[in-house]
Amino acid sequence: MNKLIASALVSTLALSASTAYAGGPVIVEEDEVVAEKPASSMGILPLLLIPIILCVALCGGDDEEPVRPA
Repeated sequence: MNKLIASALVSTLALSASTAYAGGPVIVEEDEVVAEKPASSMGILPLLLIPIILCVALCGGDDEEPVRPA
């Protein structure tokens, strides 16, 4: 009985040891993800800044001090 258990144990260890190394190491290569630019890379911010700058330049406040009648 001991020979049967010993041979079953040896064969189980031999099979499990051979399957543990089957296939070699697993190498995972990650792909580089490059973000795509939108079709219009100009954006909306410059379009909003142009009218604001023009309004400040053209509609600017009066720098002259009011003249009080004497």
